[in-house]
Amino acid sequence: MTTYEILLMLDPEQAEARQEDIVARTRDLVEKTGGTWQSHDAWGRRRLAYPIAHKEEGVYHLVVFDAEAETLAEVSRVLKIEDAVLRHMATRHIAGSRTSAPRDDAAAVPAASAPPETTVSETAVSETAEPEYAAPEEEAAPEEQPAEDEGEE
Repeated sequence: MTTYEILLMLDPEQAEARQEDIVARTRDLVEKTGGTWQSHDAWGRRRLAYPIAHKEEGVYHLVVFDAEAETLAEVSRVLKIEDAVLRHMATRHIAGSRTSAPRDDAAAVPAASAPPETTVSETAVSETAEPEYAAPEEEAAPEEQPAEDEGEE
């Protein structure tokens, strides 16, 4: 058995009960074929980078389960024909990795442990200080040498 994770992007206009029904149906497919359900993480509504089916937002769900390859193929087939699923992506789950909603990563850094902002006061900058990087000077064109005729002597 292989551990897989599927990121579902569902239609935000569908009722929440319908969205949960899709996740429950996916779980049933996995468990009926001998797989084991590990987790379901609802990421919530997110703005899309570009419209999909005239929708500006999607509702994301991450599901993780153990199953055979045939089970994954069946789950993908069912998700493809489901109208409420805008997109889905199945990948192999890497042991020891932690996939979480992007908002969890941003909230994990408390304000107290964030590095302090550094500002440069105007008095600290010397007016005579040279810039750290200076453009290289252009090379002067070599002086033209008169051509020597080898035949004249």
